Amino acid sequence: MATEEYTRSELLVDAAWVDAHKDDPNVVIVDCEVDAAFARGHIPGAVLVPDNYEKNPDTGRLHLMDPSQFKNMCEDLGIGDDTLVITYDHSRSLTAARLWWALNTYGHTNTKILNGGWRAWISHGGVVDFGRAEQRKVTFTPKRDDSKLATADDLKRACQVGDSIIWDVRSDGEWDGSNSRGNKRVGHVPGAIHLEWFNLVDSVTNEFKPQSEILRILTEHGITPDKNVFTY
Repeated sequence: MATEEYTRSELLVDAAWVDAHKDDPNVVIVDCEVDAAFARGHIPGAVLVPDNYEKNPDTGRLHLMDPSQFKNMCEDLGIGDDTLVITYDHSRSLTAARLWWALNTYGHTNTKILNGGWRAWISHGGVVDFGRAEQRKVTFTPKRDDSKLATADDLKRACQVGDSIIWDVRSDGEWDGSNSRGNKRVGHVPGAIHLEWFNLVDSVTNEFKPQSEILRILTEHGITPDKNVFTY
């Protein structure tokens, strides 16, 4: 299903596995790119996640949808309680991992990421499709687990606890305050460690780097398994 070079290799699939299982009735492949990229080609049978799913439609804020909103989105995508979801993108798994996290937060742990995303699919010689998948009738039951989330108060306490690491995964500009990205305030959490997320992904294959290399990079930045790690 995926390479064995990761401790949690079951969270990933490779292109060959997706090719062999893309037509399975319980599998839904979700393209996490924008409309234009999806129209230029996608994995056969893939559905496109709404580009505003991270924004609460009632408040406009970039938070997770509430349970009823998330339920409606999943059912529109054909994701039911028994569905195996495969997420992918062409952004080094940035948006694919985001949807993976959102689904897990709502209790749908039967979710995996295509390691290498669209680039892996093309390198594999996978067929490119341009159509829209037929909508499936399913039921999605949201079971939100807020224990997977950290609040601002959690971060404030972590700033004062010696066994905690606050990891800022944003860009250099966001870290040093030169790029506000539309936020009212700039800068970073006091005491945070800066390591942009894409340093853990191969820039050529778009696959996650081998576990040994990831551990080396994290250790060099003081992010170690004995610490309580908060990311933002």
